[in-house]
Amino acid sequence: MPDERPNPTNSKVGRLIESHGLDGLGEELENRWTADEDADSLRTLADVFNHELLKAETTDAGLDLLDGEISTFYDALVDDEATGAERTRVRGRLERAGIDVDNLQTNFVSHQAIHTYLTSYRGASKERKRSDPTERVQRLRGRLVAVTESALESAANRDDIVVGSPDVLVDVQVFCADCGSQYGFDELVERGGCDCQ
Repeated sequence: MPDERPNPTNSKVGRLIESHGLDGLGEELENRWTADEDADSLRTLADVFNHELLKAETTDAGLDLLDGEISTFYDALVDDEATGAERTRVRGRLERAGIDVDNLQTNFVSHQAIHTYLTSYRGASKERKRSDPTERVQRLRGRLVAVTESALESAANRDDIVVGSPDVLVDVQVFCADCGSQYGFDELVERGGCDCQ
């Protein structure tokens, strides 16, 4: 069956990969986005792509920069918090090497462009994992315990309350108005539902 996906070079990301010889970068971006664990966000992948683009441009221009310098140059060009002096220094160095900085910045891609490239042109999809409800509630319980302990400690430090060595317990109960049953959350999930079943 023929591949019905559009030609990747019809996308900005695909064109830049081809024109700058960034072979393998498309596959790397896809793998990093669809990874089962520690997958990268689209914003992170846009930064990764733009770093590689900057590195390719500087290498082609004969500038031999270390990875740390690439990051410094990139930040100076895109970070709103970069000083004018940093921006001017980096632009000057790139322009002296023959790089059209305005064109380079125009070529930097957004996270939306990465998303379009990965989904429409590479056919990648990010499976949304259904999180275990017990796990989600357990995380929320943990957060509620931490917030409660912090509030107790603050109140005790202000002498608003006197409390010895408190253990905070969070019990989540679920009441069904239809059948009148009530269960602890964990028990309800374990038994697969209330008495309505």
